[in-house]
Amino acid sequence: MKILAVCGMGFGSSMMLKMTVELVLKELNQVADVETADFSTAASLPADLIVTNAEFAKQLDDGSKPVIAIDNIADSQEVKEKLIGFIG
Repeated sequence: MKILAVCGMGFGSSMMLKMTVELVLKELNQVADVETADFSTAASLPADLIVTNAEFAKQLDDGSKPVIAIDNIADSQEVKEKLIGFIG
């Protein structure tokens, strides 16, 4: 599974979100390739899932791939709940 952590520039908050996602995946015993991306290129990159903030989620959710909106990128509990909803 490939997950994109997306922010405006692709290296600030997306890196923090990537670390949170990786921590949660480890807790859930799940394996995924988590990469960061900037907003302008994220839609064109291959991914099974995009995680980002609410504003970018609205713009990236075109139906081509699942998008999860995260309110607090450092809140591992929120990320866990939303990833469990996706993973099943």
